[in-house]
Amino acid sequence: MRILRKHFGLLILMLIFIISILSGCHSNASGEKIERVGMLIEHTIHDQNWGSKGYKGLLEIQEDLKMDIFFREGVQTQQEVNIAVEEFANQGVQVIIGHSSNFGEYFDKIRTSYPNIQFIYVNGGYSADNLISLNFNSLAMGFFAGMVAAEMTDTDHIGVIAAHEWQPEVEGFYEGANYQNSDVAIDIKYVHNWDEKDVAMDYYKELTEDEADVIYPAGDAFSVPIVERAMNDGHYSIGYVNDQQSIGGSSVLTSTIQHIDKLYLHALKELQKGDLTGGIYNFGFVEEVISLGPYSEHLSESFIDELEQLIEQYKETELLPHQMKK
Repeated sequence: MRILRKHFGLLILMLIFIISILSGCHSNASGEKIERVGMLIEHTIHDQNWGSKGYKGLLEIQEDLKMDIFFREGVQTQQEVNIAVEEFANQGVQVIIGHSSNFGEYFDKIRTSYPNIQFIYVNGGYSADNLISLNFNSLAMGFFAGMVAAEMTDTDHIGVIAAHEWQPEVEGFYEGANYQNSDVAIDIKYVHNWDEKDVAMDYYKELTEDEADVIYPAGDAFSVPIVERAMNDGHYSIGYVNDQQSIGGSSVLTSTIQHIDKLYLHALKELQKGDLTGGIYNFGFVEEVISLGPYSEHLSESFIDELEQLIEQYKETELLPHQMKK
């Protein structure tokens, strides 16, 4: 009987150990099992670009990780964030994703009031024990897009219409274009807002009147109308965030795709394993959350082969072509 009791006791200890491991596999900032995830979106999930892609990531979290999901659209101010976060907290949400760089500052101001909630947002410098910034390493995607633009221009004049000066893809585009064609002129315009369509369209008109024949619209809301306009005007463009050949056809030479949906799913998997804590993290081609989209039929096979080889080289070394030559 003593032997049976001994083995029974060991069995109980093993079961307790296994249960403790399993319960810790899905944990939030307070160590609780993650069952509910919420998302705040500045504008709408029906924009065919940034908002819809973020919502897709939330749906993938629901399907893949079997978590309950919640979301709010049109959340654009600190007061609106405060109200939405309080609502989520009352609903038992344990992880809140802010689908914009702006949410970093908003979350940082209220995070201490919600120590049991893990806050996540994208592309920013705010971080804390329960605040995580997921950053795209988008310098490289801009570099390869710049190579494509410089390869395909007939006028040696290409243009970028960007939202903000801090966007790494703009610097990358400039460097990539110069790497491919040192004679190319690169004109960069900033609208200082992700959603300023009218100003962006004015810049498009100005650039094309000045004979820029490849345009890279690096902004959430204005990339779609500019891609459509470029197609109608007989100019080339490079898509932004999504594969935009469905909008601009073969006039879209390629697209710089940010797989924010994959990034959110990856982050939640890492969080539930305990491998993601408060801090700032960078992801890109290596983690396959950034890629170039399908290539236009106007690009030569030899150039595509060269470009693909350089991308694979970058994945292996994390050095861009011009950095390899130094």
